[in-house]
Amino acid sequence: MSPIKTVVFADIAGSTALYEALGNEHAAAAVARLTEGIGQSIEARGGRVVKKLGDGVLGVFAEAEKAVDAMVGCMRRQRSAAQQPGPRMEIRVGLASGDLVEVDGDCYGDAVNVAARLCERAGLAEIWATEDTVQGLLEPPGASFIRLGHLVVRGKADPLVMYRIDWEPGSGGESLTMQAGLLSNMARLEAAEQAEIRFSWRGGDQMFAVSDMPVHVGRSTSAQLCIGDPRVSRQHARLDWRGGAFLLTDLSSYGTWVRFEGSDAPVQLRRDSCLLHGTGEISLGVPFTDASAPTLGFQVSGSSMHLG
Repeated sequence: MSPIKTVVFADIAGSTALYEALGNEHAAAAVARLTEGIGQSIEARGGRVVKKLGDGVLGVFAEAEKAVDAMVGCMRRQRSAAQQPGPRMEIRVGLASGDLVEVDGDCYGDAVNVAARLCERAGLAEIWATEDTVQGLLEPPGASFIRLGHLVVRGKADPLVMYRIDWEPGSGGESLTMQAGLLSNMARLEAAEQAEIRFSWRGGDQMFAVSDMPVHVGRSTSAQLCIGDPRVSRQHARLDWRGGAFLLTDLSSYGTWVRFEGSDAPVQLRRDSCLLHGTGEISLGVPFTDASAPTLGFQVSGSSMHLG
């Protein structure tokens, strides 16, 4: 069996607009410079450029850590370059690890296909990676690994656990967790000033807007969302608006569970965070398996959510 390797699939977004703005000759030169820069980032960290695919680059690393470091550095250099005047190009990256077959300088295998699919799913200036790639790695300085949960990948029979690598220092990745079971893509809320979240508790509703953040949830009467149950901590959780979404952070002694509509797998939070979107329930202090659990319903409005 061949050793496990990590595949990098990097793609340049915005090249079509570049050709329209600059014309074929100048645009082709700009794309070539950027793909060359991506290739240099790969080789500088000990990887191998397998091939260049027009406005994309396929690379392979023997070590996942070096693949992650290379792409984080590449993103940061491109962000600095993007501050210059002129049409803007962004990179998106997929990382996957697995067995590869290398023939005549090219490489084949499941990891190549998955890395390409992740690159397709990633947003502008995003790095997506499989759990196998980031598991056991230390986060690069100033970066963080954000768990996206189980996502369907075209060509795979079962959903895969995916991560986003936040590479911008201070971008706010506090062990952020998305849903564990809902198979979807989440786009940012399109109209942030109109986004609202409604909570239901014992027949009553409370609505909060972005301007109300942060909102504290707990047994304390000073909490904006006061839940009178002894199993709920006085300061149990905090709701913030972060990066275009509502972010729930557990602050409690015994934990918080989040279950999204359409998912049978709750997300358990223990001093970490979860993006809230769509409709679902939050159990405070005890899991959903306890029929008497203090449970909040929630519904986010203003969301752009696409199931896939």
